[in-house]
Amino acid sequence: MIWNSHSTLEGAHAFLSASKYSWLNYDDEKLVSTFMTAQAAAHGTRLHALAAEHIRLKMRMPRNKVTFNAYVNDAIGFKMDPEVVLFYSVNAFGTADAISFDERKGFLRIHDLKTGTSRAKMDQLMVYAALFCLEYNEKPMSLESELRIYQNDDVQIYIPNMDDVAHIMSRIVHFDKLIEKAKEDA
Repeated sequence: MIWNSHSTLEGAHAFLSASKYSWLNYDDEKLVSTFMTAQAAAHGTRLHALAAEHIRLKMRMPRNKVTFNAYVNDAIGFKMDPEVVLFYSVNAFGTADAISFDERKGFLRIHDLKTGTSRAKMDQLMVYAALFCLEYNEKPMSLESELRIYQNDDVQIYIPNMDDVAHIMSRIVHFDKLIEKAKEDA
């Protein structure tokens, strides 16, 4: 058999793929809804990449309350770095949308751009703060921090209790050990 060549599709996944066959059980409404959710996620990924490029190039946006513009302008104004991976282990890492750390002042700032409509929670940013402390060997009790979520043309600002960050750190360390033990036992 001589197979047709589809080299441009290697590594790609179709929406109606065999490996994600749950669509077989969808009705028309569920299929369209799931497709639109996937499209929104892809759009969000592209917006994050665009925001990161604007921040890196220090290209300010018009000053207004539009989520994207406020996020980019604030990240530039606070001299933040976009899309920074925070790594504790292969089991525990994540990418902060924008982050900065003033070593002299011991001040950690983390911003997150949300492009979806579901109400976001600060938990994700708290985990980023914990991962930062673990990776860079910072004691959370000696830091000050501000976390921000940019969503729906609004900015949520949160000053975390660093005891909560320390608790998340201990959970990460504990769960990482459990996962590693499970890998050994498997």
